[in-house]
Amino acid sequence: MPSTIAFLELNPENKDEKRSEQFSSEGEEFKMWGAPFSAKAKKMLLLGSGELGKEVIIEAQRLGVECIAVDRYELAPAMQVAHRSHCLDMQDAEALKALIREEKPDIIVPEIEAIATGALEELEQEGFHVVPTARAARLTMDREGIRRLAAEKLQLPTAAYRFADHFEQLRSAVQELGTPCVVKPLMSSSGKGQSVCRTLEDAESCWNTALEGARAKTTRVIVEAFVPFESEITLLTVRSESGTTFCPPIGHIQKDGDYVESWQPHGMTDKQLSEAQDIARTITDELGGYGLFGVELFLTADSVIFSEVSPRPHDTGMVTMITQDLSEFALHVRAILGFPVPSVTLLTPGASATLKAEVATRDFAISGLHDALLLPRTQVRVFGKPETKPGRRMAVALSAAEDVETARKTAKEAANMLKVEVNHV
Repeated sequence: MPSTIAFLELNPENKDEKRSEQFSSEGEEFKMWGAPFSAKAKKMLLLGSGELGKEVIIEAQRLGVECIAVDRYELAPAMQVAHRSHCLDMQDAEALKALIREEKPDIIVPEIEAIATGALEELEQEGFHVVPTARAARLTMDREGIRRLAAEKLQLPTAAYRFADHFEQLRSAVQELGTPCVVKPLMSSSGKGQSVCRTLEDAESCWNTALEGARAKTTRVIVEAFVPFESEITLLTVRSESGTTFCPPIGHIQKDGDYVESWQPHGMTDKQLSEAQDIARTITDELGGYGLFGVELFLTADSVIFSEVSPRPHDTGMVTMITQDLSEFALHVRAILGFPVPSVTLLTPGASATLKAEVATRDFAISGLHDALLLPRTQVRVFGKPETKPGRRMAVALSAAEDVETARKTAKEAANMLKVEVNHV
């Protein structure tokens, strides 16, 4: 596949086929609504209000949706652009149910892992609409649930894995799978708690790292055999009333389990792309519902291996804000509101690179914007997070170019110009 693509239009594979019940329309009444705050307003409640949620709300507001942002801390990025917001421990099932019953949203959009998913299932039974479904939210926010579904029920290719509830089980799993291997908490985000166990002696530190990074009150971890991959990709997969649509593959690089750079399109053979789409279609069909899914895959010398899936926009997909006619956020909102996604058009190759903080502080400023924006075909998104922490993403640089290599170079140059400046008294 050539690295330079000027215009590429991707249509759903089953565009001209009769839609199955899983892609049935919800009725025209569902797709028309009044202005925000009016009696006929369409209300969307977002559970998790980080930088990805911020873009989701911006896209929803473009379609006249009344938006409510929820997170565990005040002034989260999406709260800054929502019609109103609530600060809440979303793992508190009773508090979560009380808030949703009070707000009575038309649509509930989970955006992070740390949510009482059992409460979402209960609310769905009451008639609330959870994106894509409460079951999908529960399975994908639990690495054990999604891994067992993918490997044991759907028979998708995955890395060998074991689960451990205490340190001695972890040691046994490491010995059985061999080193290097990867240790992850069952519930975390942005690579928190993930580490590579290179020797048996590393097991204790990996165990402690997993417990520190976990987003739930559990000591259970997953241990995965190391996959000798050539590259990692995200295949953004959209389920809408139009069927299943795939965005061009996104390549990415992770550091400490968290993405630092992504680009689109990532070069793949026709065989690899077909296998990747088959895996993505299989897992997303099983999860069901409408919306955008980020399907993470490893590409090895002779195979494509499933890694993870998230039923929402993906951090590596921020690059689509500069590459596609419809960003991943626009696609997600369009799909979950019941509108068609007849095609996705790649307008240009592009890349993203992140700015991360090195210290924890609330007294800081972002510098380097002027110089970064002097670079050709470059944009910057500053997330507006009120507090820094070591390794926390604070902004992203986006660059377009005639080819991926140039875009990656420019995006990294722009990101290196950005700095988190700590204010000293």
